[in-house]
Amino acid sequence: MSQDSKAMVKEAEAPAGYETVHAKSPVFYDIYERKAELKNQTHYCPGCGHGVAHKLIAEAIEDLGLQNRTIFVSPVGCSVFAYYYFDVGNVQAAHGRAPACATAIKRTCPEKIVISYQGDGDLAAIGTAEIVHAANRGEKIAVFFVNNAIYGMTGGQMAPTTLVGQKSTTSPWGRRPVNEGYPLHMAELLSTLEAPAYVERVALCDNKNIMKARRAIRRALENQRDGVGFSFVEILSPCPTIWGKEPVDARRWVLEKLVPAFPLNVFRDRKLDTSPSTMPPQRTVTDVLEISAKDESAQRVAVQHPHHFREYTIKVAGFGGQGVLLLGQLLTEMGMREGLEVSWLPSYGPEMRSGSAHCHVCLSKERIGSPLISHPDVLIAMNEISLRKFASQVVPGGVILYNRERLPADFALPQARVICIPASEIADKLGSTKVTNIVLMGALLEETECLLPDTAMSVLETKIKKLDLLEIDRQALAAGRNFIDSHVRVGAVSQPDGFAY
Repeated sequence: MSQDSKAMVKEAEAPAGYETVHAKSPVFYDIYERKAELKNQTHYCPGCGHGVAHKLIAEAIEDLGLQNRTIFVSPVGCSVFAYYYFDVGNVQAAHGRAPACATAIKRTCPEKIVISYQGDGDLAAIGTAEIVHAANRGEKIAVFFVNNAIYGMTGGQMAPTTLVGQKSTTSPWGRRPVNEGYPLHMAELLSTLEAPAYVERVALCDNKNIMKARRAIRRALENQRDGVGFSFVEILSPCPTIWGKEPVDARRWVLEKLVPAFPLNVFRDRKLDTSPSTMPPQRTVTDVLEISAKDESAQRVAVQHPHHFREYTIKVAGFGGQGVLLLGQLLTEMGMREGLEVSWLPSYGPEMRSGSAHCHVCLSKERIGSPLISHPDVLIAMNEISLRKFASQVVPGGVILYNRERLPADFALPQARVICIPASEIADKLGSTKVTNIVLMGALLEETECLLPDTAMSVLETKIKKLDLLEIDRQALAAGRNFIDSHVRVGAVSQPDGFAY
């Protein structure tokens, strides 16, 4: 990518005695960091359109004074290298998922300027559903779609926008509509939706069209700054290396081949009704939960709960069908009702039953940076496989709740405190092994005092509609708490090395 940015002073406007000055935009980093083995290389090939697009975006961000507010979301593909260049907030997303990440960031931080920067192999292939639904919801983000009609980074495979007759490594005879279908026209497709505010296609083929692209990019960012709505700018871009052309010839190919197939046009440009009556309400946690009147007293008590932690992390693991994910969800909603920041991240196999499953739960007084937990404070292991797999990850001094009467004979004791509780047997005696997870939840609350039992019951009352099952849940919660009181706190003193069985 070129090291120069826009001309800061036009020669025609320069006062006498001054010369034209060209400087790199401050929106770019001073030094473009590289891996040690690549420190002398640039990421973009000579003549690549990404460098020009980067320059135009940087100019607009600088001119509009948005640098400190901007968050750049870049997925897989050549667009991924944006974080090496732009001195703004940067998030790298999974292949095709940039619009979903951008949606989450914008809704969480509505004052930020959020940019989704994607290529055609990313946005129009694996990410088709993401971009269509983000546009259909009218998310207030700006999407810059760099379309060079080929997969650039991975070796030149046919992309969704590859032209009819265009050869690629996966269409050596040229794209044939009868076999590979027709190219996708993303700008036209999105402009058929009701929600988008601005959709335009531009091209990086000559100076005149580059200036049009400059205006379109600026317009998209102005729209977001002004809260107008979803903006989409498709940028037809040269890819000299994969096309096998010299840079000048590649630009000419954009003009002579891509532009006729993808006509340049403003497909949508309107201001939507953004009056307060049409906007989604800004709700607090309590509003979102819509806690009923009967829970208000419990909510008032819960909010006053003196949490003894800044952040508390819990991993729940077991077989599918044991209520592993449900237990995580219940803990998360309890945390919400007690005014905490929360996250819940599930992981499970394809099996409905008997497959492995675990989830991460984070309870925090501060905003949570990542839902992924590497070293939890608590592990709830509902089977032996989970105990052996995750016990070593628990922080020293943490707690492991194991769903058995005793540990396996050959199990090496971790640095965490292990509590064996026959939760399945307790649940069975209550009348349903389905409440094993609730027994363990009661034990967790009593042992750690991380959340209030009253909050647990209020959540269960809103989730469980069958009164007979709710009563068993109530008993299971109490049984888990009672086990800690009668078996652990009484007997732990006599156990060696501080472990309770």
